[in-house]
Formats: sequence, C-alpha cells, structure tokens
Amino acid sequence: MAGGMKTLAKETLFYGMGSVLPRLLSWFLSLYWAWVLPNISDIGVLGNFYAWVALLQVILTYGMETGFFRYANKEKDPERVFSTTFISIGFTTLLFFVATLLLLEPAAFALGGAAMKPHYLLLLVIILCFDVLGTIPFANLRFKKRPIRFAAIKIANVVLTIIFNLFFFLACPWLQTLFPDTFSWFDISHGVDYVLISNLVASIIQFLMVSPELKIRFTFDRALLGRILRYSFPILILGIAGILNQTVAQIIFPWVYPDEATAYTELGIFTQNLKIAVIMVMFTQAFRYAFEPFIFAKNKGATDDRQSFSDATKYFIILGLLIFLVTTGYIDIIKKLIPEGYYEGLKIVPIVLLADLFFGVYFNLSLWYKLTDQTRWGAYMSIIGFVITITINILFVRRYGYMACAWALFIASLVMMLMSYFLGQKNYPIPYNLKSTGLFFLLSMILFAGIIFTYNNVSGVWLRLLINTVLIGIYLFVVVKKELPLRELPVVGKWFR
Repeated sequence: MAGGMKTLAKETLFYGMGSVLPRLLSWFLSLYWAWVLPNISDIGVLGNFYAWVALLQVILTYGMETGFFRYANKEKDPERVFSTTFISIGFTTLLFFVATLLLLEPAAFALGGAAMKPHYLLLLVIILCFDVLGTIPFANLRFKKRPIRFAAIKIANVVLTIIFNLFFFLACPWLQTLFPDTFSWFDISHGVDYVLISNLVASIIQFLMVSPELKIRFTFDRALLGRILRYSFPILILGIAGILNQTVAQIIFPWVYPDEATAYTELGIFTQNLKIAVIMVMFTQAFRYAFEPFIFAKNKGATDDRQSFSDATKYFIILGLLIFLVTTGYIDIIKKLIPEGYYEGLKIVPIVLLADLFFGVYFNLSLWYKLTDQTRWGAYMSIIGFVITITINILFVRRYGYMACAWALFIASLVMMLMSYFLGQKNYPIPYNLKSTGLFFLLSMILFAGIIFTYNNVSGVWLRLLINTVLIGIYLFVVVKKELPLRELPVVGKWFR
C-alpha cells in the first residue's frame, strides 16, 4: 500500500474515533429512547425535529467547511481563511437566532404543527447555533492534522449527552420514588423535553471545549470571503439537496401521510429502523473526514495520484458491502436492540443500507468536481436526487407509507452515484476498477439472496445465524484472497494462494 493510502487509513481510524464512535454511542442512545419514551410517536417527533436540525445546519454552514479546506490549502495564510470563515458563520448564525426569537410561535407551527411546541423549537435552535459555531473550529482541527483532539471532544460531547439522558430517564424515576417532593417536577410524559435539554447542555460544553481554536488574531478579508462564497455556494445547494435526500421523508411524512392520528407513530417505526442502518452512515462519515483533506492535499502537491483515489473507492465499496452483509445476516440479533413494536419496519433495513452505500460511493466519486472547481455539478446532481426523493415521497407515501420513503432513498442515491461516475469520467478521468468492484457487488448480492432465503425458510434462529455466518465467511475469504496481502505471509498465506 502506498504511503498516501497508509496515511488515509491511519486518519480514517482516528477520525473514526471522533465521528463513528460518537455516532455509535448516539445510536445506542437513540435505541435507549425507544425503551424509555412512553409512545412510539415520541420517536417520530424526535425524528422529525432532528431532520429539521440536520437541514438547518447545512443551510447555516452554507458550504464553508469545504470552502475552508479548499482555501486553507490554497492560500498562504490559513489563519486568515479560518478567521474570515468563522466571522461569516458567526454573523449569519446570530441573525438566524434573532429571527427565530421574533417568529418563534408561527415558525414552530409551520415546521411541525401541534407536535412542535414553541419551547421545543427554541431549544432546537440554541442547540443548532452552538453546533454551527463549532463547525469551522472542528474543521481547523482536521486541517492541522489533530485527529486525537478532534476525537476527544466529539466523544466527550456524546458521553455527556448520554450521562444527562441517563440522569433524566434512569436516575430521576428512582430518585422520585425516594424523594417524591424533591423530584415532583419529573414527568416521563415530558421525555422529549429531557432529550432536548440533554442535547443542549452537551452542545454548549462541546463548543467551550473547541473554543481554544478561536485564540487567534481575527481578521476579516472581504475579497477572500467572496471567493470562498463563490466556491461554496454550489456546495450549499449540493448540501441542502443532499441532506434533504436523507431527511425529507422525516420532514414531510406528517404532512403527506393520510392518517394524521398515526403519522408520528408510523414515522417513529421508520425512524427507529433507520437506526439499524446507521452503521453504513458511520463508516461513510469516518471515511469522509479523512478523504476530503486527503484529496485536497494530494491535489496541492506535484503529483496527480489518481490511482490512489481509485483504490480508496474500491476498498470503500468492498468494506461497505461487508457491512451490508453482516448487518442483514445478523438481523436476528440486531433487532433485539429495539422493542417488538418496531419490528414491522425491519423490511426497510436492506434497502436503506444499500442506499447509504450508494450515497457513500457518490461522495467518493464527487472529488472530480471539487478538484476541478466545478462544484456546480454537485449541486445539479443533488438537486436531481432531491427531486426524485420528494417526488416518490409525495406520490407514494399515502399508499405505501414508510416503504416509499426507503425506496426513494435507494433510487435517488443510485441515480446520483451513476451520474457522478459518468460525468466524472468525462471531466476528470480516474481508472476505477469496475471489473473488480462489480464482481464483489455481484457476489454480495448473491450471498444476500441466500440470507433472505434463509430468513424466510429456516425456522431456527441459531441455524439461520450459522448459515449466514458461512455466507459472510465466503465473502471475507474472496476479499482476502483477491485484495489483501495475507497470501504473502508464511504458513497462513498458503490458504489464500
């Protein structure tokens, strides 16, 4: 493996600790909510709220994170780039906060109807503001190659969130039985409030932890900001369309589902089963945190190492397919993490896993328009993906419920991935090994068919798990034999030659 690929693998590991581990902990926390919140609809409400947060975070950062990486590598004074981008985001975030305060009640009703109480929106906006203000300081940690500090702060944020949630949902009910007068304020029916308060306190502490990055000489370069905005604006459109591809179902579901009384319950089932597929998202996010600085640094140097880009994408697909097989193959175990009331939604898991894999591949392929400063193409493709997603949701949710949401994710991600590949090969050709990756994809789909057959026709859980383990083992054996250097090792290597 080339030196650049070793660096990418090393940084993926560290950033995995800072992005995947917190997401994993957050995943367990969201699973815990399903056990402690009194109603499935509460999960639907939280899914709707955090979908809005994800969308607004993209809007409020308006592509500045990628713009920062581009110009921090391009300009002679990276500190000036950091200062300018942070001041810009800080100013727009303040404007957003003031506007929300002025329009709190009508905005709350417009976003979520009766489920979005005004104080919910206020808590969400404060959380959002602190997270947005931390975006550029966290990006600066990545730029300065400080993955350990990045990971420590991200992990601390989630650990604190978990501690506060455990206080409300585990300690408070127990303390209420011991000291009923002191804890008379606690009411489990207000569980959504406790989730938001826990998130708020943790977000404030996280911002304080990353704030040392702000100890610089602040300068504001208007001309530089103009160049960054011109570069980043298409990424904003890309980001909005991209995040809507992932969250639009949770945003509009209560509006388009025909039964208003059960809309949030159905959304809760969909949201909770999305959590099972989040492992693919975590893998993609870890890869993204290392891959984006890697490709810009490569482009800054004298060599044009397109083969490294090709190899990185190939290994991403191979590992992503392994995650797909492991998750579907051991669904009998994984489903025990959620209450039985959510089991009816397990059928969306394979669909969403593949959708997330396609979207991850789309991100890897997207380097061609970032390196050639043609970010408008990313915006075009994301808009097309969004149009596909929202069209399918509007046309089919009324009839097929959350299954339409899952297939919308799948189709949109597939179309975006294919478009990016063909456009990329025309504008910035990279020698992707389509034969190798295609064979691994075909193999994984054949093995997945075996997993589905086993799930539908073998009654014993342990026998199913044994058969699926063999199927996953076949995939691993082929991967090791064809792609990993174990064949060169003494003794062990003879099994892979």
